[in-house]
Amino acid sequence: MKRASNWLTVGALCGLLSVALGAFGAHGLKGKIEPQLLANWDTAASYLGLHAGAILACGLILLGVREATSIGAAAWAFLIGAALFCGSLFLMALTGERQLGMITPIGGVALLIGWSLLALGAWRLRGAAH
Repeated sequence: MKRASNWLTVGALCGLLSVALGAFGAHGLKGKIEPQLLANWDTAASYLGLHAGAILACGLILLGVREATSIGAAAWAFLIGAALFCGSLFLMALTGERQLGMITPIGGVALLIGWSLLALGAWRLRGAAH
């Protein structure tokens, strides 16, 4: 139960950050950074929100299932992927340092791994739910 509540908390905080950072980009950065960097910021905020939902889903699944190793691993992959993918885009937008873009694909791969692990975990649970 503790593991599930931890992931629910992390997912909720990621959702909060997504909304706050999205609003900051729309209102605080518009006209202050070049359009491509603002587009990167928007992408980061959107992906953070999407993966906040994925982390919340993992937490909800873990509420009802004790042995769901793939689901817990998926949550970690989503968190790491969002930190690297979204974090690198946020930093690139703020600093203009385009070399940070080299980190972005690593985060993207972690996000793909998260979705794969979630699919695997869901497949393994197919017989457990009625």
